[in-house]
Formats: sequence, C-alpha cells, structure tokens
Amino acid sequence: MAKFKYLATTETGTKARGVATATSLKTAMAGLVEQGFTVSQLKPKRSVLKFEITKEKLPQGELMHFSRQLSAFVRAGIPLIEALEVIEEEADDKTLRMVLQGVRESLITGDTFSEALRPYETLFPKFYVDMVRAAELTGSLDDVLHELSGYIKRDLEARNKIKSALVYPLVILVMAIGTVVVLSTFVLPRFKTFFESFHATLPLPTRMLITFTQFVSNYWLYIAAALVLLIAIPMALVRTYRGRRTKDRLLLRIPVLGQVMLYAIVERFCRLLATMMQAGVPLPEAMGVLGDATKNVVFQEGLADVHGAMMRGEGLARPMSETKLFPGAVIQMIKVGENTGTLNEQLGVGSDYYGQELEYKIQRLTSLFEPAVIIFMGVAVGFVAVALISAMYGIYRQVQFA
Repeated sequence: MAKFKYLATTETGTKARGVATATSLKTAMAGLVEQGFTVSQLKPKRSVLKFEITKEKLPQGELMHFSRQLSAFVRAGIPLIEALEVIEEEADDKTLRMVLQGVRESLITGDTFSEALRPYETLFPKFYVDMVRAAELTGSLDDVLHELSGYIKRDLEARNKIKSALVYPLVILVMAIGTVVVLSTFVLPRFKTFFESFHATLPLPTRMLITFTQFVSNYWLYIAAALVLLIAIPMALVRTYRGRRTKDRLLLRIPVLGQVMLYAIVERFCRLLATMMQAGVPLPEAMGVLGDATKNVVFQEGLADVHGAMMRGEGLARPMSETKLFPGAVIQMIKVGENTGTLNEQLGVGSDYYGQELEYKIQRLTSLFEPAVIIFMGVAVGFVAVALISAMYGIYRQVQFA
C-alpha cells in the first residue's frame, strides 16, 4: 500500500488536505471521489528520509521525448490509450511510467486527456496541462504536443549552453583550490620542520601561510560548521516567499549576470506566450500561468499585475510597461502586435532576438569569469610558491652569513 497526499474541496465548499492510503494513485482518487471530495491535487507522499529540497518534476528530457512521441502517434491516428501504453513500455524514468499508467487508467474510465493529467500537474511545467486542455478544445492536440516538445527542447539547449560554458572555468577553479590545499596541507608542514631545524627567521609571507594552515588544522571542525551554516541559512531563507523575492531581485541587479537572467526570462516569456497563443489558449488564461514559468518571484508579481490589468480591459503593452521589468524593445513589439493583430508573430520575433542576445550575454559572462578564475588561481598558487621560495632563500642567506 502506498500513501498519497491530497488537496481537495468538500461538498460544503471547505478546503481539505490529508493523506490517503491506496494501492495506486487511481485507486486513491476513486476513494476520495466516493467520499464526496473534489480533488485538485494528488501526489505520492514522500517519507522524511526521501526529503528533497526541490519539488519533484519530470525530467525535461523525458518530457520532451514523451511530447514528441505522443504527437507522432496522435498524428498517425493511433488511439491515445494504445499510444500511452507503447510509450510507457519504452520509458526509462520511473516517475513517467507511473504517470502514464495512471493517465491510461483515467482514459479508460472516460476522462479526457487533460483531466487525466490534472492529478499529476505538479510534475509538469505549470503551463503544460492548460495547453493540452486548450488543444483538446480546438482539436489540435498533435500540433500542440509538437510545439511543447520544441519549446522544451529550446529551453534545454539554452540551459546546456550555460552549463557547458561554465565547465572550463569551474574545472580551473577546482584545480586551483586543490593545488593550494595540497601545497598547504602536505608540502608546507615538511618545509616547516626543515625551517625550524635552522632556527631561522622566516619571511612574512611564509609566516602568514604557516599561521593560516595551523589555524585551519586546529579549527577545521568549527570552520566546516560555519560553512554549513553559511549555506544552510540562505537556503532556508530562500524557501520563504520574502527570501525568494529578495534573492531574485538581487540576482537581477548583479552586473552582467543580471542581464543574462533578464534576457533568459524575457526569451522564455515571449516564446512560451507565442506557443500558447498558437495552441489556441486565450490570452488572459495564458498570462495567468506565465508568471510561474519565469521562475522569478519579481516577474511573477509583475505579471500578476499585468494579468489583472488585462482583465480590466487595459491591454497588454501598457501594463507591462508600468512594471518596469521588461526591455523597451519587448514593449514596442507587443504594442505593434496588439495594434496590427500580429501579436503571435511579434512574440516569435522577440523570442528569436532575445535568444540570440542571451547567447551573446552568456559568452560575455564566461569571458569575464574565465580570466577571474585564472587570476585567482595564479594569485593563490603564486602566493604559496613565493612563501616557500622566499623562506628557502632567506634561510640560505642567514646560513651563508652566519
């Protein structure tokens, strides 16, 4: 028997949450419905030993392949239940297989595809289930799944570019730290014994280095505890809403890095909104889920204000301009799109433009990061080398003139 956490509404309209025990998610859903609950969220309950800092999500790569495969099956006229069964047999990810099994069971009982996905929507990107629902209403499920696959692919490519650009500087940084640790931990103590045998006065750099290594060796437990606290406290703070807001605002203000994050958010906003509009999702509904897709609390608040203004009939361009978050070029493109009825095309142009600008910003960031890491490595290793060489030279001179 497995345990499932649920969030539901009772027959009287009050909110209810708890844990249901059942053999499968589908069985748990059926049991809650029999009790008169309207379930809005149902997911497996994780034990304390399996606690994760980040929420569980389907791997982006698996989701991309699933969307592409299902699009091909639907386009070929294969029924959804059979298509999902084939994909489930070939899926490597356990979570995806669990989701596909539950979705197939729901389809067999008469649910639509979007209704079958709803209990698992926390495992998908925020917009995914809404786009599938809109696709079912417009009869374009295969096209929408293909668009979703393409969007996820482009998002993965952007992330991989950032990761690959940072690999070389990070390798150099690790090597620099490792070199300093080896020299200070293993080499310097041997030289210290050699120096003391001559009763010589060591140069200042050598004394500084020896003092530092002695301090680390004597108080390493306290230093480790302090480092853990320095990491744990900010991680705990950013799990609160105010902490996330402060973190996201500070990141956007960091020189160079802030520009990279801004352009990444703008590119994702334009591309996702264009994809949702092409899928037939109404603009107000699309704007309602775009805030979470930015993964930035500051933009979530700004887009929530834009959504509210849109519902009051104020359009899109002017409320976006009032947030002071988006570049002027984006506002101008959206304004032209609203006036000419080509908003979808303008958003596509904007996503392509900011995608190219994002690549340039990433290259600029790494071009600044690499020299900084190399300079750090040179200074750290050079200081250790100077401390050792100056000590040997000082001892030689003292012995020579003794």
